[in-house]
Amino acid sequence: MPNKTIYVSDEDQPLFARAQELVGGNLSGAIVAALRRFIEIEEGRIAGFDEVVLRVGPDGARRQRFSGRLLADWSRDSDDGHVHDRYRIYQGRSGKFVAHLQRSDWSEWTEWRKGTTGNWLKDLTGIHSLRSMLGVGSLDWGAYTLDVVDSLDELQTLVPAKLYRIVVDAVENPHIEDLDV
Repeated sequence: MPNKTIYVSDEDQPLFARAQELVGGNLSGAIVAALRRFIEIEEGRIAGFDEVVLRVGPDGARRQRFSGRLLADWSRDSDDGHVHDRYRIYQGRSGKFVAHLQRSDWSEWTEWRKGTTGNWLKDLTGIHSLRSMLGVGSLDWGAYTLDVVDSLDELQTLVPAKLYRIVVDAVENPHIEDLDV
């Protein structure tokens, strides 16, 4: 196996020493792993994919990360106005589809905000709470789910028909069209 020499500046020595410490002495392995990750991220970025981190579970307490491109960001309210659904559909680098749903049920809003500081009046009148309650910006509470499917046919069973048509259009047409204006 050929040897490669890497020149490290004096100010970067602590960085290399810490990396070697973390990998148990095999600095070469750490460098190769870092280069693989760097290449994966950069090739994805060039192809139009970004690192995506989404909230999952009750109140979005957990996070899940992947490399993907946003195909659709779509919202709807239930007929009675009590439930707000926000769907975000992504396509991953492998071609799979990610359906992310944030469901905010207004009947749970008071309980959710009450637990923030224990003082429901303070939570209700806080700027952040008022912004969320009035729909300024995006709602930041609710139940978050994430589903990964292999095909558009599988995605169709997870999302409303109108959203599905939007996603199909985004897949079939260029994500970004460069205009010569």
